[in-house]
Amino acid sequence: MANDAPPRWDRRMQQRLARGEAAALGELYDRFASLVHNLAHRVLEDEDAADRVTREVFGYAWENPDAYDPKQGSLRSWIATLAQRQAVHRLREAEARAAADPAGDGTAGDGTAGDGTAGARGGRTAEDIEERIREASVAARADYIVTSMPAPLRAALELAYFDRRDYRQTAAELGVTEDEARRRLRLGLQLLSTARAPLPEAGPPPGYGRAL
Repeated sequence: MANDAPPRWDRRMQQRLARGEAAALGELYDRFASLVHNLAHRVLEDEDAADRVTREVFGYAWENPDAYDPKQGSLRSWIATLAQRQAVHRLREAEARAAADPAGDGTAGDGTAGDGTAGARGGRTAEDIEERIREASVAARADYIVTSMPAPLRAALELAYFDRRDYRQTAAELGVTEDEARRRLRLGLQLLSTARAPLPEAGPPPGYGRAL
């Protein structure tokens, strides 16, 4: 997809992280921090919680560079998957605290305070909570897919679905044939349809609980 760094850069970054180069972590953060924060915020709807997930994702990448497998995709895609998985994990934690604190006074049953994550509310069924988590996860992944897809596909989707253009108007505005406009819309929708695909499972890394 667009915006991915060249594979050579991905491998070199992984090697630098494995050697413990602090400058490599800074470069990784500069390149992907906004991506991670935006994905986390899309799920959690809370600035502080998104900041926490951002720290956790880059902390994990720093401590576990060998967890990235270049054969499975780009480093950007791996980082985005970590961000989404960790954000969903934190949302599920917040929802569990809310279920244990239906009074909404900020403390769980053991007296500990919550982290202020928006969206965590008591009085909902387990099915309601899972649906909330599923919707947030799909929305975050859809955002990532749209911002990552090739620019011609993204432009066609934006015209069709945000500006309400039909495929003929889309073709005229993009300066392409109607067949090409239809092709771009079809490919864009195919990419978007993968937003509902489940995240790959991953074991709990040391120090992060059941996350990442």
